[in-house]
Amino acid sequence: MELQDTPEEWRVAGTTTPFQGKKTSVRTDDVVMPDGTVARRDYQVHPGSVAVLALDEQDRVLLLKQYRHPVRHKLWEIPAGLLDVPGENPLHAAQRELYEEAHVKAENWRVLTDVYTSPGGTDEAVRIFLARDLAEAEGERYEVSDEEADMELARVPVGELVRGVLAGELHNSCLVVGVLALAAARAGDGLSALRPADTPWPARPFTT
Repeated sequence: MELQDTPEEWRVAGTTTPFQGKKTSVRTDDVVMPDGTVARRDYQVHPGSVAVLALDEQDRVLLLKQYRHPVRHKLWEIPAGLLDVPGENPLHAAQRELYEEAHVKAENWRVLTDVYTSPGGTDEAVRIFLARDLAEAEGERYEVSDEEADMELARVPVGELVRGVLAGELHNSCLVVGVLALAAARAGDGLSALRPADTPWPARPFTT
């Protein structure tokens, strides 16, 4: 058995969009099951996201603490954001988010992992990058607003983050997946074996 997710698309007998927001929407599909019955499935249609696990020379990860209203928490997170333009190169989007949220640039980029955040309820796909060789970005800081205006910044050792994840103290999905993927990569073939930053991404195809 080959342990790999495989593309497949069941027939949709009908579809509606009961909600259309600024960046995302909700779609209702009538999906034909293998036995011929039809089941209704509601899900969020999402443009896709990128996230950046930025690792400095002291083995610390750059974190942001931000209020997330749906869960009524301030969460420690890694820099992340939407793919603003269809077909946008995810590396360019990740570099933009690292600059805008932390005013940091990185010279060394790798793909850490790709995930579907909640495939039973949304088609959101996230590519998580590992960024190293960090430096302060040039120029003016990006002007933030709303929840981002209240963000805290910190750099936290990897070991402390792994402990916090396993203790149930850290909950942001990109942070949890990114930190554990980093630990797994180090315990396995090493960071040099991670995929190049421009690796194709079937979930969100992009142009170079």
